Amino acid sequence: MTVIVFKTFREDIQTVFVKDPAARSVLEVIFCYPGLHALWFHRWARFLWRHRLRFPARFLSHVSRFLTGIEIHPGAQIGRRLFIDHGAGVVIGETAEIGDDVLMYQGAVLGGTSLKKEKRHPTIGNNVIVGTGAVALGAITVGEGARIGSGSVVVKSVPPGTTVVGIPGRVVQDGHNPLTSLEHGKLPDPVAEAIRVVLREQDRLEERLKRLESSSGMPVPEDELSDVRIKIAREFSQGEGI
Repeated sequence: MTVIVFKTFREDIQTVFVKDPAARSVLEVIFCYPGLHALWFHRWARFLWRHRLRFPARFLSHVSRFLTGIEIHPGAQIGRRLFIDHGAGVVIGETAEIGDDVLMYQGAVLGGTSLKKEKRHPTIGNNVIVGTGAVALGAITVGEGARIGSGSVVVKSVPPGTTVVGIPGRVVQDGHNPLTSLEHGKLPDPVAEAIRVVLREQDRLEERLKRLESSSGMPVPEDELSDVRIKIAREFSQGEGI
């Protein structure tokens, strides 16, 4: 038993070094990573919960929340090598299930949508990344290798290997070309893409209208909104051509 605990302890520390380039020493990891502390607290609370010591389990998880800013219900099932990076505000509900090698960022929530005493929190597959402030609600399944972008709200199951962004969350990249890491500044933006399509179509319609007006001898009025439209187009192009 002691050997298993020691191996798990060492694996948790190694996971921090793998997933956080800011980690510099074992001593720093042990004493300065609240996500790691919350995980250790949860293991003890989960042990008590499984042995039907419900109040001690809840009290220990409450102490953990006070000390780390991370709330993990002792009923939640968590796999190996979970890393909670900058974990303030992270919430993991009672019936949540988390696979192996999952990465969660600050403010991520695995929440419930039902008052019934049943499975009501998400199931997270292996190698999933949940971005900063992302929320997954209900008894949904997030498939293996999926990525949930920062600030997204996911209320439907997510296929394996896909990237989901937006409110509500929408799949923007399928498993044929997955992101190797969750680069928050480079995630696709479906709203901006829709606006870019509208602006391109407007350009084509305006050009056709100008040709019709010129061929019919009608005076072409000055476009008073052209400067505003160009400014908006630049904002949504994100440095790319529209």
